Amino acid sequence: MKLMFLGADHEVTGSCHYIEACGKSILLDCGMEQGRDTYENQEIPVAASAIDYVFLSHAHIDHSGLLPLLYKNGFQGKIYATDATTDLCRIMLLDSAHIQEFEAQWRNRKAKRAGAPPFEPLYTTAEATAVMEHFVPCDYMEMVEVCDGIRLRFTDVGHLLGSSSMEIWLTEGDVTKKLVFSGDIGNINQPIIHDPRYTAEADYVIMESTYGDRLHTVPPDYVQALAEEIQETLDAGGNLVIPSFAVGRTQEMLYFIREIKERNLVTGHDNFPVYIDSPLAIEATRVFMENRLDCFDTAAMELVKKGINPLQFPGLNLAITPEDSTAINFDRTPKVIISASGMCEAGRIRHHLKHNLWRPECTILFVGYQAIGTLGRNIVEGAKEVRLFGETIEVNAKIHQLAGVSGHADKKGLLNWIHHFDQKPQTVFVVHGEDLVCESFKNCLKEDYGFHAVAPYSGACFDLSDGSMISAGVKIPVVPKLYPHARAATEGGKRAMYLSDQLDEAGKRLLRIISQNKGGANRDMEKLLKQINALCDKLES
Repeated sequence: MKLMFLGADHEVTGSCHYIEACGKSILLDCGMEQGRDTYENQEIPVAASAIDYVFLSHAHIDHSGLLPLLYKNGFQGKIYATDATTDLCRIMLLDSAHIQEFEAQWRNRKAKRAGAPPFEPLYTTAEATAVMEHFVPCDYMEMVEVCDGIRLRFTDVGHLLGSSSMEIWLTEGDVTKKLVFSGDIGNINQPIIHDPRYTAEADYVIMESTYGDRLHTVPPDYVQALAEEIQETLDAGGNLVIPSFAVGRTQEMLYFIREIKERNLVTGHDNFPVYIDSPLAIEATRVFMENRLDCFDTAAMELVKKGINPLQFPGLNLAITPEDSTAINFDRTPKVIISASGMCEAGRIRHHLKHNLWRPECTILFVGYQAIGTLGRNIVEGAKEVRLFGETIEVNAKIHQLAGVSGHADKKGLLNWIHHFDQKPQTVFVVHGEDLVCESFKNCLKEDYGFHAVAPYSGACFDLSDGSMISAGVKIPVVPKLYPHARAATEGGKRAMYLSDQLDEAGKRLLRIISQNKGGANRDMEKLLKQINALCDKLES
C-alpha cells in the first residue's frame, strides 16, 4: 500500500495524490495549478492508461481540472464523485476546455506572425465531454464497493455544492488501513449549503491547510455589509464589480442580494440592475437548484418550501452571449456586475476591470481567496496600474474586500475537523496550503496537540501498511520561473533565494498596506502603528 504526493504540496492549487493498493492505481483528485507555481511537481508515476480510478473530492478546477488531460493521455478508468460534483464537472470542465482552446487560438495568431511553431491546447472540448462518460455519481454516506479490497464513502464537507471528504478502506490480505482525505474543508455558517460534517476514525489523514495559520475575522452581517457597498457605489454613480468564482461564490452573492432587495436595504435605486456575466455561473446556478434536496441547508430549504427561489430576484439579468457582455459596459446605468473568474486570471471579468478600474466612482469588491501571483492578488495588495489586453489601466476605483467570506475553514475550523476523530490518526499529512502555512499548521498539530504530522513535498511516498517513508520528495523551487539565473544552485541555495524573494514581497506588501492606511481615521492609523511596532519589538528582542 503506497501513498504518493504529487500536487498541492506546500502550494494551494493542483491537488493530486496517488495510491497504489490491491493491485490498483488510484488518484485522489487530478487538479490544475492556478496562479504562480512555487515548487516542481513530480509526474504521476504510471501512465494515464494504467490509472484504474480517480476519487474526486469536488468540482473546483484546482481539484478536477486535469481530468480531460488524463483522458487525452489514455485514461479509461472510473471517476467516483458525488452526484452534485458530477453535475458541476459537466459544465466546469467544458468551460475550462473552452478557455484552453481560446488561449491556443490567441497564441497561434501571434505565433503565425512570428513564425513560431503552433501551440496546442492542454485539452479540447471534445476531450472534456468524453471524460464525463467515466464518472460514477455517488450519494453522500453511501458505502461504495469499488473493487475487491477497496471501499469508498463520501461525507459532505461543506465547502461547495457536492464537496466531500472521502473515507477509503484498503485491504490487502489480513491488513486493512483506512485513509481519510479531507478535500477542502468548508467554513461554518455559509449560506445555501450545509456546515462541514465530520469523520470519527482513520489510520491516516490527508488534510488541507489553506488558512492553517490564521483566523477569519468575526463574520459580519454579510447582507448588511454588501448592501452598504452597493448603496455607496450606486450613490456615486458607479458600478460595483464583483470578481466571483462562478461556482459557489456567485450563488452566495445572489442569495444575499435577493434578501437585500426583499428587505429594501438599498434605497434610492429601486430595482437596481444586477448582471451575472458568466455562462458558467449561469449554468452552475441551475445545477444548484437541481441539487437543492440533497445539498441545501435548512434556511435555504425553508425558502424553497415557501415557493421562493433563493437565487432569483427582480432586476437580475443574465449575460450569456459575448454581445450581452459587451453591452453591459455601454450602459451607463449604475449596476452590480458579478463576473468570473474570481482571481481575475481569465474570463469576462478582465473586460469589466478594463472598463471600470480607472473610474474613481466604481468599486471592485473581492469576495474570495486570491492566490499569490494572480491579478486579483496584485490588485488587492495595492497595484497602482495593471496590464489588460495590451493596455496599461490605472487603478482609480475603490478596492474593497468583503471580510470573512471564505469557502475554506480557518485554523479553528481545521482544528475542529481533525479533533472530531475519536483517536489520533497514525499520521496526518498536511497539504493544500502556501509553503509557510503548511509548515505552520503541521507544527501546530505536532507541538500543540501531539499529532504525528508531516507536510510532504511533491514526490514524497509512504508505505501505508507500516507508516514508513519510502522517499522524502523534492522541495525545489521552480527555478526557470522564479530564478532563471540560478539553475546551477544547490537545493539549499534555491530555497534561500525563494525565501529571500518572499521576504521582499512581504516587505512590499507591508509598504502598500501602510500607504493605503495613510490619511485614514486617526484611530486606524494608530492601531496599525502599534501592530507594526509590536512586531518589530518582537523580532528585535
